[in-house]
Amino acid sequence: MPAPRVSFEFFPPQSLEASFRLWEAAQMLAPLRPSFVSVTYGAGGTTRRLTHEAVTTIRRNYDLNVAAHLTCVDAGRDETLAIAEAYAASGVTEIVALRGDPPKGARGFAPHPQGFANSVELIEALAETRLFNLRVSAYPEPHPEATDANADVRWLGRKIAAGAQSAITQFFFEAETFLRFRDRCAAAGITAPIIPGILPIENWDGARRFARRCGARVPQWLDDAFATAARDGRQDLLATALCTELCDTLLQEGVEDLHFYTLNRPQLTRDVCHALGITPEAVLQKVA
Repeated sequence: MPAPRVSFEFFPPQSLEASFRLWEAAQMLAPLRPSFVSVTYGAGGTTRRLTHEAVTTIRRNYDLNVAAHLTCVDAGRDETLAIAEAYAASGVTEIVALRGDPPKGARGFAPHPQGFANSVELIEALAETRLFNLRVSAYPEPHPEATDANADVRWLGRKIAAGAQSAITQFFFEAETFLRFRDRCAAAGITAPIIPGILPIENWDGARRFARRCGARVPQWLDDAFATAARDGRQDLLATALCTELCDTLLQEGVEDLHFYTLNRPQLTRDVCHALGITPEAVLQKVA
């Protein structure tokens, strides 16, 4: 079985120490030659400038294909499209187009008076420029705002129809979660690639909090496994084994691409990639 294509997500630094972590992450993972790397926005678009700086720096210094996140939050249409044009001018050809999370303290998403009402409108406008390969989000488990069990499939279909070329899922803990979602999308006529989002678990308590915010179900067996591992001091070993097993199961089911949420902590992601046969040496042999 050939090694999968991989991609990595980073977030923009907001301090000098965080900057060092980001550049360490990029330097450590760049030799694996990812298909692309993405850089996130903060909630409410709070890191817009930092995202732009991180995207251009990574592209310039590490010769990586960088996909910039772009959201609808707290910006008018003209401002949002101007940001996209600035990306294009700097050589960025990929955008992850999202509605975005509301600012902290807000009760929910509220469109900017002169902005895009939702991600579909944003995707349509970006597609009209013909400047970008557009990627979007997908939710294998119900989005916290989903109106019914099939809402996420319908919404993904609308985003693909608006001009998106592929989707990256929210993370999940069991392979069956993704595989059932993939089957439902296929049954709905969605043929665009759907890339599973993988969260290597650096810290179980943090991962659980993250899961609650985004609606990812936490299986009891996983809670029990990390409780046992904590008593034995083997959390890192367990995390590496579980993430590798999850990825391997997906690959056995025909998945060809994996997108890792690195949280700017690259060691576990690198170790999992190595376990899957993705090493700098293997990449060089493949290129040769």
